[in-house]
This record gives sequence, structure tokens and C-alpha cells, in this order.
Amino acid sequence: MKVNAPDVSTAPLIEYFEKLILLDNSEKQLVRDFFKPRLYRKKQYILQEGDRCNQMNFVVRGCLRMYRVDDKGNTHIIQFAAENWWTLDIGSFHSRNPSELSIDALEDTMVLQISYDNLISLYTQAPKFDRIFRVLIENSYVGLQKRMLQAISSTAEERYEFFIETYAHLSNRLPQTQIASFLGITPEFLSRLKNKRVKS
Repeated sequence: MKVNAPDVSTAPLIEYFEKLILLDNSEKQLVRDFFKPRLYRKKQYILQEGDRCNQMNFVVRGCLRMYRVDDKGNTHIIQFAAENWWTLDIGSFHSRNPSELSIDALEDTMVLQISYDNLISLYTQAPKFDRIFRVLIENSYVGLQKRMLQAISSTAEERYEFFIETYAHLSNRLPQTQIASFLGITPEFLSRLKNKRVKS
């Protein structure tokens, strides 16, 4: 069950936006009006497979994972999202179709959320945000391409090095089983990779 957290500041999100484009006072107020804080406890779902993705989530603190469980019961993690990261099923969010993915909390996690309808209103009231979110989507697409290329052409060791570079702040926060699932290897093989890296 999600819990309202009205005392959470939107300052981290405004700071994030202003690294891309400076906002005037009215635009900052729109962020305060449209983005709503929510607290998710560890293991709680933000999105479950089969539901429509109705929220875009900016992580203030904590960590989320987006994943899919295949027909054999194997979990395939697509993304981790910690502080100052975004997560959503963008296909479901924009098409308004049921999601094939799930998102849950690996830690107690505070997010700032905006609904699909409010995002459209935000674009209408302040076109600057249309440009901001276009940049975010482009960056996300580039990241997804890199991840796909790694999946088809990189060794497990190379994928692990990429994980360390991309998620350095998470390498000691996440269980080994979660990291292994993200990399598409077994926890035992991940242990060997870690030991090899320490010795080198």
C-alpha cells in the first residue's frame, strides 16, 4: 500500500530539471503542483504486470527495479532506479495499454510521481517541459540501446564492468541475486567475477 508523504520537497526534482533547462518561478510552481510524493515500502509494487502504467516516477531516495518474469519463473531485471533516476513502463504509459513489466521497491523508496494526464497538462501550460522530457526519453533510448548491444555482444565480465560504472552507488546496496539477474548470470558466477576483479 502506498503512503502519502506531503512533507517531501520537490527541490531535488527542480534541481534535476535545472541541470537541463533553467525554470522560472511559475514553472517551478507547476512542478510542485503536478508532482506528488509517494512512499513505497520494501517489496511493495509500484506497477504490476497486466496493469496500466499511470505514473512516471522520479526517485528521491531508495531503489526500485523494473523487471519481467518469464514463463519458466525466471526474473529478468531491465533497470534499477535509485536517487535521481526515473522509472516507468514508457510503452504502457504512453499507449495506455496494460504493462508487460513490474516495478517494485528493493528498499523503502520515496518517489515524486506525475500522472499521464498531468504530464500532458504540464506540457500545455509550460512547453519547456516538453523539451525537457524529450531529452530524458532520448537519453533513456540511448541507454536502452547500449544495454541491448551488451546483451548480444558483450561478455559477462564486460557487462559486470558496465554495471559497476553505471550503478557504482548501488553495487554494495543490492543483493547479489539482484545484480546477477540484471546481468543475466548466476549468483555463483557473479561471485567469481567479483573475486577476480578484487584480485586484479
